[in-house]
Formats: sequence, structure tokens, C-alpha cells
Amino acid sequence: MRRLLKTVLVLLGLTVLGGGLAAGAVLYAFWHFGRDLPDFQQLAVYEPPVMTRIHAGDGRLLAEYATEKRVFVPIRAMPRQVINAVLSAEDKNFYTHQGVDFLSLVRAVLTNVKNYGSGRRPVGASTLTQQVAKNFLLTNEVSIERKAKEAILAFRIERAFTKERILELYLNEVYLGAGSYGVAAAALNYFNKSLDELTIAEAAYLAALLKAPANYHPVHKKAAALERRNWVIGRLAEDGHITPEQAALALQEPLEVHNRADAEFVNADYFAEEVRRDLAQRYGETQLYTGGLNVHATLEPRLQVIAKRVLRNGLVSYDRRHGWRGPITHLTADAVATTTVAPTVIDAVINAVTGAAAEPTVAPSGAPSLTQQLERLAPPAGMETWRLAVVTGLEKEQAQVTVQGVGPGLIPLREMKWARQWAKEEKLGPAVQAPAEVLKVGDVVAVETVAEYTTGSGKEAKTSAYPQNTYALRQIPAIQGGIVALDPHTGRVLAMSGGFSFQQSQFNRVTQAKRQPGSAFKPFVYLAALDSGFTPSTLILDAPFVIDQGPGLPKWRPANYTNEFYGPSTMRLGIEKSRNLMTVRLAENVGMERISEYAERFGIIKGLPEQLSMALGAGETTLLDLTSAYAMLVNGGKEIKPTFIDRIQDRNGHTVYRHDQRPCAGCAAVAWTDDLMVPEIPDLRQQLTDPASAYQMVSMLEGVVQRGTGASIRVVGKPLAGKTGTTNDSQDAWFIGFSPDLAVGVFIGFDEPRSLGDKEQGASVAAPVFRDFMKDALENQPPVPFRIPPGIHLVRINAATGLPAVAGDKDVILEAFKPGTVPTAQSRVLGGGQDGEAGNGDGESPATGTGGLY
Repeated sequence: MRRLLKTVLVLLGLTVLGGGLAAGAVLYAFWHFGRDLPDFQQLAVYEPPVMTRIHAGDGRLLAEYATEKRVFVPIRAMPRQVINAVLSAEDKNFYTHQGVDFLSLVRAVLTNVKNYGSGRRPVGASTLTQQVAKNFLLTNEVSIERKAKEAILAFRIERAFTKERILELYLNEVYLGAGSYGVAAAALNYFNKSLDELTIAEAAYLAALLKAPANYHPVHKKAAALERRNWVIGRLAEDGHITPEQAALALQEPLEVHNRADAEFVNADYFAEEVRRDLAQRYGETQLYTGGLNVHATLEPRLQVIAKRVLRNGLVSYDRRHGWRGPITHLTADAVATTTVAPTVIDAVINAVTGAAAEPTVAPSGAPSLTQQLERLAPPAGMETWRLAVVTGLEKEQAQVTVQGVGPGLIPLREMKWARQWAKEEKLGPAVQAPAEVLKVGDVVAVETVAEYTTGSGKEAKTSAYPQNTYALRQIPAIQGGIVALDPHTGRVLAMSGGFSFQQSQFNRVTQAKRQPGSAFKPFVYLAALDSGFTPSTLILDAPFVIDQGPGLPKWRPANYTNEFYGPSTMRLGIEKSRNLMTVRLAENVGMERISEYAERFGIIKGLPEQLSMALGAGETTLLDLTSAYAMLVNGGKEIKPTFIDRIQDRNGHTVYRHDQRPCAGCAAVAWTDDLMVPEIPDLRQQLTDPASAYQMVSMLEGVVQRGTGASIRVVGKPLAGKTGTTNDSQDAWFIGFSPDLAVGVFIGFDEPRSLGDKEQGASVAAPVFRDFMKDALENQPPVPFRIPPGIHLVRINAATGLPAVAGDKDVILEAFKPGTVPTAQSRVLGGGQDGEAGNGDGESPATGTGGLY
């Protein structure tokens, strides 16, 4: 008995000693591997990289920017079915363990011992918490040390965070193949569904991917994928998350992948890039590409489509007027493989003598044919709906072509009549009489499908159909331009196109190109005069004007576009007909200091030199700035700031930026009743000019469209106003104008400034683009007259004299006057011999420079 008791005590002592040693070993391991571990507390504020999405005004996508395309879903919004599938597949004891599942660990050890030497991959027992520790804080190194650190971190994470936070981190970070970061992105990429739309089988497949996405590809490794998915379904049933009947149905469901439908993006590359630059400037590149910003842009897609179309058409139209610059490239005709070649003259003589039949020769075999060479060519940027084609034959009335990706076709002579030879200074060669005058066999050109053509005009017009596979000759324009449309009351940019093609050139001619506006600047000279007491009926002398520029400098003699003089004319006529001499006299009287201040006040040009030539638009500005300034005329003289962004939200939906800063305490009401009045929102816009002066300027610009240089726009049939602009040697063409609620600007010119050609000006190049835009933009909208501010008197006057009309006057218009300014008798003519001009000059040659702006 005593021996037995001694034995028991010895064994008990050994057990205690062994346990102490084991405990000591565990504590040592915790101390050893727990040193220098990453700070797991960073997970408390960790936010996974999420894409920034930009939406157009109608909610459609405009652009996405991301380093990892991830859709973040908070755990509270995660469907329970998806969570259950993940837990059954990866960690069924997730809610009960403290970071490490010892039961699963023992099971994994026994299984690996059993399978040792069999070549099977060792099974793991990592919990979701351990995977979070590995994915966020450690590397993928396979070692005992890394597993020990992973376990220690898992214990610490479990004590610091809730189970829901751990799940949220895991489900939004894990990679599931096919570029899918997080389960929400995977649901979209594999099944084109949101998480709450997934079936049991689909959720099980996503859970199956967690083990190794590459091993369970739904197409390339479908058998393994089905086996793994079905195993997850079985685990769901075993864990009680689904019924046996649901499991049976899920097992029968085929594994079918539905690729993510291409999101309907609004095509507005120049606009999207402007927003991207704005965001990068505000928040930096890192936040832009990983911050998950939700940006509501001001873009109106319907107007954007119109803007892009009319600008491209306008550039093409100008380009066609100035001739054909040649093919895109030329393919060697003798490189045609097994292509017949017509007999030569010598062959014909020999055949005639010998009596042999004339047989075509064959080009050297092995050389690529024209068609094969064509298919290897990459289309140049800017083609869009056009295609590449190679000329394979020329006839009297048509050219035979092979169109890339399509096959044989033809270009009728009628569709290349425009292609007269281009010459320097935008001159044209002789009229085209035959295809061979334009094209050669082997020429690679741009073509566009055409279905019909029209002959005759008016009532005699007749439309006929072309044969199938008929094409028109096209040419990528050398000219460039821009168009912008904005809301004049808020500054919201509604549409913008900064060039012929963003792929061809990302330089934005709306926001980045600084060019001379020419006569498009004149309204602000006249506005300064109106604010100084002048009226639209004030008479200004249109006669020669000479300024001595100082010792050693030639005299400056500005001139009208027509090089004629018209005598005393009203201010209205001066702006309608864009008279340079009247504008210079007016600027001299008002003072260039005041005009320079107006240019800066309206955001056109900062620090405009106080020189009279600047009154004719010799300073440089951007199309966006000038269009915004015009918008401030039609809105009654209120300051606006152009913007491409309405609102920005962070990844959690909180608004971090709003363009409209007006306070509205009552706007949070769900509904308004008789007891709860609709709140009044204050107008915080600064008043830049007298509203009456602004309206007088609008009225005068309306006259430009009705009777002046913008008369071609009158066909739109809606109240419109605006001003043409052309610079020296016709290097820049502008038209800036507006309806009561829409301001639009158009600029056209070469990127490296040169003349647009003889007789080309704002009225012929830019105004048609404005006209076509307004025609489509205002279609089906009722005519809205320009709003008249209080205090304005509309008086019938004689347009020539500026005096109130009397019986018998024929040229009578309604003129806008401020109180007390209606003329009652002929007033003094501004410049009538009292303004310091040098009479007829002294024989010196006039200075070159801005005298030709109109």
C-alpha cells in the first residue's frame, strides 16, 4: 500500500512538473514570437482601397478610378446567406472560438499525420481571425514562426474587436479571383448580381473560392469547382443553415457564370478627365484611387451627346472645305500575294506576234496582300465610327476598296468630290473630276458607311439609295476646337468637348487653351460704357482712328473687317456689326483702366494690359472663362463660378463637398403643407453689374443674332443672343452666346496658330456649331424670352438714328433704356472731332497687330 502511494505521488509530481514545463514552454513561445509583432490596432481604422465612381447628372456612370476594383459592403448590409456559406466553408466555430480553433487544429494535425507521405497537400485549420491577421499584418510565408505569430495576433484581435468587425474586414478584403476583391465584387464579376440576389448555390460557390480561387475556376476547372461548391452546400445543410430540401435543389443547380454586364458609361472623356484633375487637386492621387469617393457630376448626358456630335461635324465641315491632305499611309501594290497583274505593253506585242492568248501575270508568292497588310494596321486615334480601307482599284466613277474587318466596298466619285488638293494658306486645288485625281491603289484612307444621297435642292430634292457596302471618303481634321454649355444661374457645366477626339489629343481646348477672343470680348467694353451712362442709342463715329505709339514706333491704325467707314452709328449697331473703330473710340472714352477691371471682375482675364488694342480682344483667355462671363450677362449680372461637380460623398455616404452653398434650414422637411411653407433659399451671388446694364447688353447681343454677324443662327427660331469673334489673320474663331437658361461657347482654331483661310471667321466656322447645338438642345422646348429687370423701358426707336420712332420710319426696333435716358433729340456724336484722332494720318504705314480683329 505504501509502495502504491509512493508511486502515485511520483507520477503526480512528474505530471505537475511536465505541466509546468509545458506551460513554461507555451509562455516562452508567446514571449518569443510575440515580440515585434505588427500593431493590430490599425485594423480599428483600416479602410480597404475602394474605387472612386463619378456619376453623370442622370445617375449613369461617367468614370471609375481604382487600384483595386472593390465594392465595400458594411457587415450590417451583408446577407446572412453569404455569411453562413463562408463560415460553413472556412470557420464553422467562428462565433465560439477565441481566435484559434483548437479542436479543428487537433483534427488537422491528425489528418496530416495520417496523410504523411501520400503526396496530399496538408490541410489547414486557420480561423477567419487568423486569416485576417495573415492578410492584413503578416506575409504568406509558410513557416512555424509565421503560424505562431498568426495565432498570437488572432488572440489579440479577438480581444480588441467584435466578431462583426472581423467578419467585415475579411469579407471585403479577401481576393476571389477574376479581379474580385471582396465578396460583393465577386458576386458582380461571376454572376452579375448583387449579394442579396445570390442563390444558395451561388453563395456556396463564392465560399468555395476562398480556399484557392485559381483551383476552382468556373470554366477551366469546372469539375473541381462543382465538387468544392457541392461540399460547401453539404456543410451548410450539416450546420443547419439550410434544409435538406434546399440543399438538394442547390446541388442540382448548374454552375453558370454570367459575366458582369458592361455598365452603361456616359461617353464624355474630356469632362471626366476635368473631374479627375479636380479631385486629384482636392484630395490627392491616393485618395482619388483608393478613397471610395462618390462624385455627382454636373454633366447632362443628352446635351453632351449633342455637344460632341456638333463639334465633330463642325470640325469635319471646315476641314472638307479646305481640301484633301492625302492618305493615312500607302501600302506597296507589288506586295500582293497571288494577285493578278495586267499584261505589260511588251507582253501584248509578244502575244500578238506569237498568237498566244494574253494571260495575266502573278505577283511574287509569299508577300502579304493589300488586305493582309491592311488587317495588321492599327486605326489612328480619332476614327471612332469610321474604318480603315485600302484602295484596290480605280474606275471612272468610283474607287474599289477593301474595308478593314468588313471586306470589299466602293467609294462613289460623288463622295470624294470634296477632296480637292490642299495647299498652303488653306488654298484649294482644281475640282475633282475622277477618283484617280484623289487616290492611288494602295492608299489607306478613312471611310464611313453611307446609305443614300440627295440630288437637287428644295422642292426638287430627291433622295436615292446607294448599293450595299458603299462608303464615303473621310479625313481626320487638322483643325481643333472646343464647346462648352453651362447653366448661367449656377455655373454648372452641363456639357463639354475639348477636341475632335480624346484618344487623339487629351489637351482640352475648353479649359487649357488660352487664345485671343477677338471681337467676342467687345461686349464687356460696351457693358463698361453702359454702366458709365451710355445707352444703346448713343452715337459713335465710325471713321479712321490713329494713335501715335511713341518715338520710333509706327502709328496704330485699327480697321473694320470690311476696311470701310460708316460714319455716326449707334452703339447697338457697333456691336451687331462688330465695328472695330467704334469699339476703340468707346474704349478710349470709357478708359482702359475701367475695361481692364471689368475683364478681371467677370473672370475673363486677370491683369489685362491697359492698351486700346486689348479692347479688340488681344488678351488671352480660355473658352470656359469667356463663356462663364457671358453667362453672367444673361443671369442679370450675378457672379457664378463654373463647376463640374455638384457634390462629393465619402465612402460612408457623408457629403464632404457641395457646390451649392446656400443655406436652407427647412429643406429637411419630408413634405410641405399649408402650415409649413416651402422655404425660401437666399441668393448669395455677388452683383457684378447693374441688372439694367446687363439686360441692355443682352438685348444688343440678341440683335447680333437677329441682324448682325450671327444672323445664320436665327433659323433656330428661339430667343438667342451672342457674339462672333475672330482674331488677326483669322487664326481663332469664336461664338459665345446664350438662351435665357443656357450659355454656350464654341472655339475653333489650330493648336499651333495659323490662318484658318481667306473669308473664314467666327460667323462661318464657330457660329454654325453653336447654331446646331442650340437647335437640338432646345428642340421641343417653348420659346422663352429674355427676362427684363425692373426699371427697364422698352421704346420704339429708329435703328439708324437712335431717336424715338416717328410716323414713316421704316427701320424701327424696340430699344431698352434705363429711367431718364430715353433720347429726346440728336445727341453729340462720340468721336466727332473731339477724341484726339490724328485725322487722315501723315503718310506713315499703319502698324501691324490687332487692327484686324473683328
